[in-house]
Amino acid sequence: MSDQEFEFDEPVEPTFVARLADLNDGVEEDERARALRAGLDDYELEEEDLEVLSGELVAEGGPTYLPALPVLAIVGRPNVGKSALVNRILGRREAVVEDKPGVTRDRVSYKADWNGRKFTLVDTGGWEPNAKGIDASVAMQAEIAVELADAVLFVVDAMVGATSTDERVVKMLRASGKPVILAGNKIDDARQEPEVAALWSLGLGEPMPVSALHGRGVADMLDACMKVLPAVSAVAKEEFGGPRRVALIGRPNVGKSSLLNKAVGSERAVVNDLAGTTRDPIDEQVELAGKIWRFVDTAGIRRRVHLQQGADFYASLRTAAALERAEVAVVLFDVTQPISEADIRIVDMVLESGRALVLAFNKWDQLEDERRRYLEREIETDLAHVDWAPRVNISAKTGRHLEKLVPALEVALDSWDQRIPTGKFNAFLQELSMETPHPVRGGKQPRILFGTQASVRPPKFVLFTTGFLEEGYRRFITRKLRETYGFEGTPVEIGMRVREKRKR
Repeated sequence: MSDQEFEFDEPVEPTFVARLADLNDGVEEDERARALRAGLDDYELEEEDLEVLSGELVAEGGPTYLPALPVLAIVGRPNVGKSALVNRILGRREAVVEDKPGVTRDRVSYKADWNGRKFTLVDTGGWEPNAKGIDASVAMQAEIAVELADAVLFVVDAMVGATSTDERVVKMLRASGKPVILAGNKIDDARQEPEVAALWSLGLGEPMPVSALHGRGVADMLDACMKVLPAVSAVAKEEFGGPRRVALIGRPNVGKSSLLNKAVGSERAVVNDLAGTTRDPIDEQVELAGKIWRFVDTAGIRRRVHLQQGADFYASLRTAAALERAEVAVVLFDVTQPISEADIRIVDMVLESGRALVLAFNKWDQLEDERRRYLEREIETDLAHVDWAPRVNISAKTGRHLEKLVPALEVALDSWDQRIPTGKFNAFLQELSMETPHPVRGGKQPRILFGTQASVRPPKFVLFTTGFLEEGYRRFITRKLRETYGFEGTPVEIGMRVREKRKR
């Protein structure tokens, strides 16, 4: 039925006529799609095919607010085993651990639970008095962690005993007024337990003998922590359960931590000219353009994972894990440096993970005219395979154009969530096949019988065909899909299932 068959007593708005035409087109597309789907019954279909064809996409629920979990901060001087104790409490290798001081640099939060009680565990870098350079920044982050905690777990190396640095830490803890549990670490067997008695001299009450390596005494220590932790945090903010997760990734020293600090509005991450300052992923809830986001600062990826050693190796694994938990990745580039093979490898890492993608060109305020010409050429050649990703030019240090990041993130996430109705998708495929049919190969021309969007995040399409579609033709379909429906900022996957007619 067309809109010409209707007679109107008074003038009709063109928009209404257009909507009516669209509605009629939608009905025709749905009927055509049902006919094509019915035609698939003549072909040999597997159980997986039927699951794809009958599956429905379930919409995500709206954001929710969660109660603020109590916060337990772990502090101590360098190399007393704080991160090893974090891993023991969590029951998995989450914090980067290496047998040398100064591996942890930022304050890193983890969700933990003990006997059904959930809490936030904060790992910190080693605290030292009169520290300079990067060590001063690390010590400052430890002090901030104490300030933003409900209780503190103070870890001391029981086999070394109380040092002058430990005594300085005690002064800092007393000034904070927070409840403190004292743990004497590295007590690996019962014969070493008397060593803990020397820690009474710190004046923090009974020291608890523990072994982060073997787990001895950790249960009793956590029981003591639960007694002093409140049910709801007095310092943490009410947590927003549904912010979109944004991973900041890139090579070392491209400005990821500076971007996080500028977005948060405080020195949340340690920033230093030393490459590879960040090692553990840092989560922080930030507000940009009136919206809540969860930014995750990650360690810089400098080379292939299998060529890395020690802390760098584990930091890269944590970055990959943070990317898997994120919804969109902001890949940062230093515009003062040529785009390198490492940059391209990081972009490909995002594509493999299936996350939405935004390209952020940082240090734009330092860009010279001559370098700008070279940069445009590098983007055209080296990043041609992601020309669909939104680009933003920013300065993380000064905050210049940081607000442009939000529209780019929203566009990428909307595309990542986008769903094309089956009727529209099949009408698109039919029109495409008629205009540009697949080339004849070996005397046969494969046909597309039916297509459906199997999932979102990222958008994945499945085509049922009578023969193999060449990779070039699948790329052509993807390009036309982007031209028609946008999909700006998200990878698009097209799968193919070759099926033969049933034998009669």
